[in-house]
Amino acid sequence: METSRRTKVKELLDSTAFGSTVIVKGWVRTFRNNQFIAINDGSTINNIQAVVDFENTDETLLKRITTGAAISVTGELIESLGKGQKVEIKVKSLEILGDSDPEKFPLQPKKHSLEFLREIAHLRFRTNTFNAVFKVRHALAFAIHQFFNERGFVYMHTPIITASDAEGAGEMFRVTTLDFDNPPRTEDGKVDYKQDFFGKSTNLTVSGQLEGELAAMAFGDIYTFGPTFRAENSNTTRHLAEFWMIEPEMAFYDLNDNMQLAEDLLKYVIKHAMSTCADEIEFLKNRLLEEEKQKPQDERSELDLVSKLNFCLENNFERLTYTEAIEILKNSTPNKKKKFKYLIESWGADLQSEHERFLVEKHFKKPVILTDYPKDIKAFYMRQNDDGKTVRAMDILFPGIGEIVGGSQREERLELLEKRMQEMHIPAEELYWYLDTRRFGSAPHAGFGLGFERLVLFVTGMTNIRDVIAFPRAPKTAEF
Repeated sequence: METSRRTKVKELLDSTAFGSTVIVKGWVRTFRNNQFIAINDGSTINNIQAVVDFENTDETLLKRITTGAAISVTGELIESLGKGQKVEIKVKSLEILGDSDPEKFPLQPKKHSLEFLREIAHLRFRTNTFNAVFKVRHALAFAIHQFFNERGFVYMHTPIITASDAEGAGEMFRVTTLDFDNPPRTEDGKVDYKQDFFGKSTNLTVSGQLEGELAAMAFGDIYTFGPTFRAENSNTTRHLAEFWMIEPEMAFYDLNDNMQLAEDLLKYVIKHAMSTCADEIEFLKNRLLEEEKQKPQDERSELDLVSKLNFCLENNFERLTYTEAIEILKNSTPNKKKKFKYLIESWGADLQSEHERFLVEKHFKKPVILTDYPKDIKAFYMRQNDDGKTVRAMDILFPGIGEIVGGSQREERLELLEKRMQEMHIPAEELYWYLDTRRFGSAPHAGFGLGFERLVLFVTGMTNIRDVIAFPRAPKTAEF
């Protein structure tokens, strides 16, 4: 029976239906010796080999089989004699669906640097590395929804345009329809936002948390998973101006419940990615080993990618207070020998990535959850401890990344929250709706934020956050 439906490469590579006629459509990765075509259709990181009888194929057609060209191949599925693949296709007929001029197509089959691929981000999906990265990204996103769904959480879509600054950080992108060259002004010369689209000054959200808390006060357990925006001018390998965040918010949770949920979530999604993307993670592991060979011995990581992921699954995360961490850091060798870029001198210091990584990678050799930070370096909504100087915050620190999760038990006592907002100059009248949750049936509750790209960075072993989101947005970067 003739088939007219194409079969995906992933399915064919696992098939044993030798002798059957199959149709494959995909893009040419390589064409060797005028007879071996490596075809990839995106369904798997692996290619399928199609063998052309070049002596009986029109020469002008052969010339069009170039890297990047889209083709349709009909042929017989046969057992492969070559190394590295079980099956291949003996071509009966071949059609070019879309030509790719080898003089102009930038992705020729050779090693390209990640910097170069960032410049052609619209084409980098077609490389093995990015096929693997985005398959893993997909698996992690799916697992996050599955994790919360299994636990009865409600998925909330919180607004992307907002009039509030959830973090009090003030680094926001403004949303307006006013004429930039000639905005309407009030009598005292300020921009008159009453005439703007929303009738007030608005911006892109920095977090869905505040709205999430409103929903948690009715549904109990909710989570958000959406884009967030920060206009901080951080041109680093760990910062983006547009990134995705997972923010669960749970009524009746204290800080310990919160930490446990975050640890369970991380282990669950890493495990899911490892089981559904084994080929991709194996490829990324080997890619990383190759890359590390260029580095001096002391800069190479002690664990390969798979060992590093298992390291997070097999260890209970170490829990300690900020105060205990400061003592460890103060007495550490790199601090005493002045090897840290930021030396730890006293309690109250804001921990940098180098300190977080020292605790995880050198001191405890397992993921770490730090709790009870000084209130002065944390946001206004965190529950205050009785000591008057710390808050019920928690950050989860991972190897190679530093902070991957930040969360807290929220301040449910109205008068303490109002006082803290005053101290931090946060306008209570604009956030009346948020304070209402403390006026009407307030309850202890907690939540956290997980930066999705940092999670993808960790699970793929990539070293630059711009390589785990399709089209990165960063200072002076908004291509594609």
